[in-house]
Amino acid sequence: MSRLLVLVNCAVQLLFSSDMFVVTANRPPAPVNVSVMHLRADSATVYWEIPEGEVIIGFSISQQRQEGHTQRFIREVNTTSRSCVLWDLDQETDYIIQVQSIGLYGESQASKRVHFRTLKKSDRFPSNSSNQDDPAVEGVDKSRQLQTGEMIIIVVVLLMWAAVIALFCRQYDIIKDNDSSSGKDKVKPSSMASTPEHCSGGLLRSKFHPSLQSINIMEV
Repeated sequence: MSRLLVLVNCAVQLLFSSDMFVVTANRPPAPVNVSVMHLRADSATVYWEIPEGEVIIGFSISQQRQEGHTQRFIREVNTTSRSCVLWDLDQETDYIIQVQSIGLYGESQASKRVHFRTLKKSDRFPSNSSNQDDPAVEGVDKSRQLQTGEMIIIVVVLLMWAAVIALFCRQYDIIKDNDSSSGKDKVKPSSMASTPEHCSGGLLRSKFHPSLQSINIMEV
């Protein structure tokens, strides 16, 4: 009976060890070249690399203050991202981070520890430290590009409206000048029409002229 129990125990240990070996063999490798960039007073961006040929479905990051014992874990799956932004950090504080890869059969071992220190709020961010791969910087750049494009469109529309208004005013002045000149031309024939009245007056005067002569003769 004791021998049977020993054999069962050995078989269970063999099965357990074989399962552990399979799981360990299928675990992805730990991330390499872990680095921290874009340091600010309250945020930082973590970058890492994964060996080629590995199927990775997510990552896990452990964040800890160097002088404290509390840890913060960030875990994301269904992503192929190789970077993560750490938010809500304290200024002028030392942190330690480690990154793990998440595969189809579990998580990898933790990467090497990486130390970094956040900046002061009064410190200005160096201009050469910005990177287009940073999600925060990329969002700001896109918003600036959109604002610049909208301003250009507004200026172009205003210039077009100004050109249309100037052209309309010019055409209106031309039409007004033509109307005034045509009005003057209409007034001239009316003045000329009064000339026959003088002529007719002359004729009337000529009709009464002989009678005036007869009156003068009678007086003589």
